[in-house]
Formats: sequence, structure tokens, C-alpha cells
Amino acid sequence: MNSKLYKLIFMILGIFTLGYMIYKLGLAEIVSDIEKTGFWFFPIIGSWLLIYILNAMAFRQIIQEPALPHSNLPFLTVLRLTVTGYAINYITPFVALGGEPYRIMELKKTLGIHKATSSVLLYGMMHVFSHIIFWLLSIFLILAVVPLDNTLLAGCIIAFFIGLGITFWFLSIYKKGFTVSTFKMLQKVPFIKHKATKFLTEKSDSLHEVDDQIRILYAERKSRFLKSLLYEILARVVTCAEIYFTAIAIGLNMSIMEALIISSASSLFANIIFFFPMQLGVREGGLALALRSVGLPAEAGIFIGIIMRIREIVWIMIGFIWIRLARQKGIDSELQ
Repeated sequence: MNSKLYKLIFMILGIFTLGYMIYKLGLAEIVSDIEKTGFWFFPIIGSWLLIYILNAMAFRQIIQEPALPHSNLPFLTVLRLTVTGYAINYITPFVALGGEPYRIMELKKTLGIHKATSSVLLYGMMHVFSHIIFWLLSIFLILAVVPLDNTLLAGCIIAFFIGLGITFWFLSIYKKGFTVSTFKMLQKVPFIKHKATKFLTEKSDSLHEVDDQIRILYAERKSRFLKSLLYEILARVVTCAEIYFTAIAIGLNMSIMEALIISSASSLFANIIFFFPMQLGVREGGLALALRSVGLPAEAGIFIGIIMRIREIVWIMIGFIWIRLARQKGIDSELQ
């Protein structure tokens, strides 16, 4: 698809989604809720700037290679691609099916299609992998802080072993790659096996190169792998800030530890049900369950969810304004 047409489609989709979200929430309700948070609305919005900076630092660790001087992109460029990519992801029905192609199209101008594809793919994997590690760490926090009955304890144990299994699966992917093996598996699936075979035949060299990049990051660029993972985990930790700041704004007696647990539990629930645009209704349910688990009123989850929704709207607007400004400035000159 032509890159200009792609950007136009997502610009229109972004405007439509923003309009729909504002309509569903109600402009008067948005203004009222912002007034309720008062001064704390600014730290809530600002906390996500720190999160995106950490995300960009993780992304840049993956992009940069000493042997490829042209991969040393300016940090502001990587930050722009991080913010705008997530802005597009917020408005797409399936998470990461919009922002990732956009990032690849922007990066390929400087890095080439293979390096751009592998960098975006590796960062996407790192983003998910950090979630798994964060959830595993959160289980220990839950066991230490939350009073557990037998059902919750069993749930934590099951979640831990599932998370551990996924962690080992991710590590095997980093050691062996997965794009070639995935298409070989698709060759056995009815209705799509012929297309998968054709794609594997035509793109075999490209897929092997992407797998090589995956293996190299883990085996030969281990320090960058670990730094990227650390930045992403720190970003996950900082996500609790908006919950904590919102709780302070409405007079809810919440500790930092409880905010971490609520952030982890609600994000886990939201990522399980990942196919709703902007996860409509899902996040509020996850927040309510998480709040109840730490002994706080579940109804507060509705207000926290609305504030998080407003924060998303603000950052979607920032993302699409940045896309527009980058187009006016000339992205090609920025990436050089």
C-alpha cells in the first residue's frame, strides 16, 4: 500500500475514533472529570511521556548496531515513532496491527526493509516479553501484600506457571527465530497452506534474515537485549503512576504497592481481551476486579478507567499532530 494512502487512512480512522470516544464519554463528562482530578491531571498525562521515553530508549537499543552507522537514529526520531505508533495502535481493532506497519514504512527509508522489519518485530516482542516478566514479578508482590483466599492463591500459582512457560517459549524464539518456522507451520493449515507456501518460497531469504536478526540480538548483542528489556520493565512499573495519581485526586487511600498490583492485574485482563478498539469496557472491568482484590471500592475503577481513557485521547491527539508536523517538515530529511 502506498505510504501516503496508508497515512491518510489512519489519519481518518484516528479522527473518527477520537470523535467516537469523545461522543461516548461526553464532552461535559470529560471536562467535569478533568476538573475533579485538578492539578493531578498534568502528572497523569506527564507520566506517559516518561513511559514513552523509556519505550523509545528500549526501541533504540534494538535499532542501533555499531556496524551500521546509519542505524544510529536521533533519539527524537525514535521517540516520535514510538508515540505515533502507539497512537495508531490505540485506534486499530486489533492491537499492534496499525502502528507496526507504520513504523516499518518510516524506518525502511533509512534502515532498509529487512533491518526496519526486524527492528520493529524485535521491539514488539520485547514489549510483550516485558509484560510477561512484569506480571511474573507482580505475582510475588500480590503474595506479599494481598490477603489471599484459596481461590486467589490457586489463581496466582496457575498464572505463575503459565507465565513461566511463556517466558521459556520467548527465550526459545530469541535463540532460534520464528518467522520461517511459523510459515512452515502455516503450510499445514487448510485454506491458507498454498499462500503460505508461495510466500515462504518468494520471501525465504528475507524471513531467514529476520530470524538471523532475532538470534543475533539475544546471542551477540546481549547487553542491548538486557538494557532494552530493563527499559521496558521500568516503563511497565511507571504505568502505575496514573492510577496512583488519580487515586490521590479522588481521595482514595491507595499505596504505591497497591497501584502496582492494580496496574498489573488490569493490564493482564485488558491484554487477554485485546480485540476491542481502545479496549472499550474491558479496562474498567479489569480495574474494578483489581481494586476489589486489594480491598478498595470497585466503583472507583470506573472513574480511573475514564481518566485513563481521557489520557489516551490526549496522547492520540499528540501522536497524530506529530505525524502531521513530521509530514510538513519532511520525514526523509529527519531520518538522515
